[in-house]
Amino acid sequence: MTSISPDDAVTRTSSAPSAAPGTSVRKVAIASGIGTTIEFYDFFIYGTAAALVFPTVFFPALGATAGTVASFATFAVAFIARPAGAVLFGHFGDRIGRKKTLISTLLLMGISTFAIGLLPGAETIGVAAPIILVLLRFGQGFAVGGEWAGATLLTAEYAPAKKRGFYGMFPQLGPSAAFILSSATFLVTGAVFGDTNEVFLDFGWRIPFLFSAVLVLIGLYMRLAIEETPIFRANKEVENRSAAPDRLPILEAWKVQKKEILLAAGALASLFSLFYMGTAYLTSYGTKTLGFDRPFVLWTGIIAAVVFGIAIGISATYSDRVGRRRVIMTSCAIAVPWALALFPLLDTGNEVVYVVSMCITLGIFGIAYGPTGALLPELFQTRFRYTGAGLGYNLAGVLGGAIPPLLAAPLTAQYGSIAVGVMLALLSVLSLGCTKALVETREVSLA
Repeated sequence: MTSISPDDAVTRTSSAPSAAPGTSVRKVAIASGIGTTIEFYDFFIYGTAAALVFPTVFFPALGATAGTVASFATFAVAFIARPAGAVLFGHFGDRIGRKKTLISTLLLMGISTFAIGLLPGAETIGVAAPIILVLLRFGQGFAVGGEWAGATLLTAEYAPAKKRGFYGMFPQLGPSAAFILSSATFLVTGAVFGDTNEVFLDFGWRIPFLFSAVLVLIGLYMRLAIEETPIFRANKEVENRSAAPDRLPILEAWKVQKKEILLAAGALASLFSLFYMGTAYLTSYGTKTLGFDRPFVLWTGIIAAVVFGIAIGISATYSDRVGRRRVIMTSCAIAVPWALALFPLLDTGNEVVYVVSMCITLGIFGIAYGPTGALLPELFQTRFRYTGAGLGYNLAGVLGGAIPPLLAAPLTAQYGSIAVGVMLALLSVLSLGCTKALVETREVSLA
């Protein structure tokens, strides 16, 4: 078999295998949505803590600016780990199944996050504190690297062909719900322990991390209750009867669909840059540069996350009508001028402008993110779909999610905040071109 061509996207049809007894697409969609919410909650509370707390707790000797850069460097570590997680968990997801692999990613994320909540600060154990923090952050990134592709595949492979965009929306809503939940937990702990006192810095910030253990148990219950996808089971039956050599999924995916992997990474780079700049970096920018108080910034994040979720729902559903590429290209086209305007607007120091800017930034991201849950599963063949989709998605995370937050502080210090906007605009131009180069996948059969 070869990679998807435009003609294949229209003509390839087959009847999907019957669903597993007791498992409905609605049940799978809800389980996937809850699972990604928990995984990204764990991921995002780190980003919030990196902006608000970690420079003081883990890098006190570096000072405010250098401590913030170091804190965001540990934040970026997870994005480096994500492609490795995509390869490893993708291998097992394509070999032993989506469900079992997703249970493993959830457990790894839960253990890593809970351990961060117990980690002593630099004043207690010295340089060991940031080193252990980096290792645990690597574990978080490794888990998320395998989570997203599995959750979207689980839903896409169960969904009716003409509603894959709609049902693919549910795991995509996980980051929106998770950002609301993570911001809310920091608001509550800040209110209980005091927003600036030492009790919050010593203990209060740890509660969101420790609370993740409860969410992980809920996620495990939901995932254990669903069955493996019929499409995966049917494909394994065919492979078991075949005399073809057993190739590693990563090697086969790279050999057969390298173009799709690289184009997907470029197409989603803008998406990642907007989201992680709009969450982690702008949280730090709002408190440290613009001087807004922490509760205001966190409430702004919650409002923006609601807009983000609405944009995901609308764009994912609309992509079933007009196609995935067109919707994502619209987001990229809007992102170019907005990225250039964003920081001049923020630097006015107006609170209303800050709220509106956050909402627009995450809204533009949501337009692209909604159809992505259907696009990437549709791009790749079943036997290496987990690996291919996960690798494309997480390479985009390195390009758009790791690099911009890491470069933003030094760019601002050297050239002013407009340099960050130029960087985001260039990534959006790259994504626009890569998305245009992809074929439309809306009519592709996954069976």
